Amino acid sequence: MKRLTLFSGLIGPVLFAAMLTVLTLLQFDFLRGLGWDPLRDPTFDWPSGNALGPYGVWMTLTFLLAGLMMVLFAFGLRADLPPVPVSTVGSVLLVLAGLALMGLAFTTDPTIRSTPATWHGRLHDASFVVLGLTLLPAMLVLGYAFRLDPRWRNISTYTWLTMTLAFPTFWLKGAFFYIFLLAVLTWSEVVVLRFGAHTRK
Repeated sequence: MKRLTLFSGLIGPVLFAAMLTVLTLLQFDFLRGLGWDPLRDPTFDWPSGNALGPYGVWMTLTFLLAGLMMVLFAFGLRADLPPVPVSTVGSVLLVLAGLALMGLAFTTDPTIRSTPATWHGRLHDASFVVLGLTLLPAMLVLGYAFRLDPRWRNISTYTWLTMTLAFPTFWLKGAFFYIFLLAVLTWSEVVVLRFGAHTRK
């Protein structure tokens, strides 16, 4: 279980970041055609708009795999943390965030369109909202859970600082969304590396 937890935690964020970067570069002109601008309007149909392009299936698979790996890591993290309610709540929120990330595999609707919103576009948008309502609270609660365990205690404050930075950048959108992605992906790797360090002892 620990190996699966470590593998999922390490690969999930890296997979997401790598595939998002590659697909954005490969479909740059397509995304620009949707109305996306990497500097002036970076969240206009991005990153989800990658699923609409010629290589869109890879974005869909990335959402599914990265979300699944987040769920698997959350289960392993729960088993490693002290058996107290705050650990359970934080882990459950992280599981829900992983499921919401998987839900982004429902293909988004382009913002500029002449047709009504589709059922899968609505599910995509709902999943995005759920992701914000679960991932950031998960970080807040896990910060408390980390404080209860000497092995995790020194990343408790870092977790809260990351959540404090990520919260406004998630909702403000614009160029701030890059900060959100970087902060959350970095936090994920730090947590996984700490998990790996003390499970090897």
